[in-house]
Amino acid sequence: MSFDTTTHHNSGEFAAVKQWHPDSVGAQKGGAAQAASNIMSLALRDGVTRLEVTTRVTLGVLALASGVYTYLGVRDLLNGNAAIVFFAAVIYSVAVSVGIYAFWTYLMRFLPHVREQKSRSLLFACMALGAVMIMAMSAWLNASALAGAAAIQQHLSVSVQAYTRDLDRAHSNALAAQGLLPDIEMASTRFSKLAESERNGSLTGTSGSGTVVQLLTQMSNQLRNLEQQIKDSDAKVKALFDEGSKHIDKMRELVSDRGPINARSDAFGKEAMALMGVIAKLQQTSVAPSVKRTADGLTAGFIAPAADGRTADLAQRQTAVVGKVEQAVAAQAAALSRATDKILETPPVEPARFQPLSTAEAVVVYASDFLPSWAGAISIDLMPAVLVFILCIVHAGIRRENEPEAVDTMTASQLLAALRIARELGEQVKLVPELPAKDENVTAISSARGKKDEARA
Repeated sequence: MSFDTTTHHNSGEFAAVKQWHPDSVGAQKGGAAQAASNIMSLALRDGVTRLEVTTRVTLGVLALASGVYTYLGVRDLLNGNAAIVFFAAVIYSVAVSVGIYAFWTYLMRFLPHVREQKSRSLLFACMALGAVMIMAMSAWLNASALAGAAAIQQHLSVSVQAYTRDLDRAHSNALAAQGLLPDIEMASTRFSKLAESERNGSLTGTSGSGTVVQLLTQMSNQLRNLEQQIKDSDAKVKALFDEGSKHIDKMRELVSDRGPINARSDAFGKEAMALMGVIAKLQQTSVAPSVKRTADGLTAGFIAPAADGRTADLAQRQTAVVGKVEQAVAAQAAALSRATDKILETPPVEPARFQPLSTAEAVVVYASDFLPSWAGAISIDLMPAVLVFILCIVHAGIRRENEPEAVDTMTASQLLAALRIARELGEQVKLVPELPAKDENVTAISSARGKKDEARA
């Protein structure tokens, strides 16, 4: 009987264990997965803890670097006593460094732990607003310190190109009247040859130096005077152009020099003012207005001389030739006037006054030419944003692995409150009556164990 009971007990217990075996395996697998998750969570949390000092040092170094470059940038913007400028620049740079460090520290401390979508979105909005404010108060000054001298040199180089272009245009306008010189020379020579021919009687049929010869000689002399005036202006234009070229060469030397950029900029401004005076003189040297007045005067001031022929027939022939000369003079004057009008229609050169720029202004005006410097200046201030995103991802992974929140430190009041809660929970557990076992297999195992104990007794 005892053997049967024992056998029954063993078989029942084996059956119960066999029936519960699949659930036990699932529980073991779940426990293994939970253990792996806990290990990963602990590893992530341990990594965050170990890197906390590195994070603080990184923030401090980045904030210090931004403050130093901010000091270098803001120092060039301030004027006045050297001591006042120094202390003002130091105070501003220190304020920037502290603000950057505090801003990113706040975000690293709070943003990774916020789970509510609305609150997290608000914090991201605050981060974007703070990033814009940091760039406004620091990044452009950092760029000024990194590329300010190069930006001013770029400004000088661009100004040299503009002034060279203005000098060339003024020189071309001043020489435009030189293109009329061949036509004037041909007209003067033509009238002079007609006068020589008339002395032999080729026009009126009577040789001598009468009315027609005098008129043709007068027209030739007027055109020759205009021709000489144009030639004289050529020498003046060349001298002014050489003077302007010397100023351009000096300005190029200042651009390529390696001395202090502010001193070079001041010297460049003086050369620019002198060059503007040369350009103004070049435009006043042009003889195009004089040619225009002379051409109009040939027609408006033409006075036909009275025929002085000894006979009526000769006087009639002289009058006819004088009329033809008047028509030729009018045609020549009209051609000169049209050519001069085209020259005068050319807009005058108006060189821009040289505008000196500070380093901060220069990096803004020529920002597209210094994108690497801008990228470095902005990265110094906004690189901690990458660390914030990394912490958000890591803490999200920790929460995803369902690791319970661990409290590294606890105050005395928090410890007493925790003990009181634990004591209250223990008292409530004692008051709960023990529930009867409803599972048949569990009941069978309990009864088998009871019978076995009775048999042994």
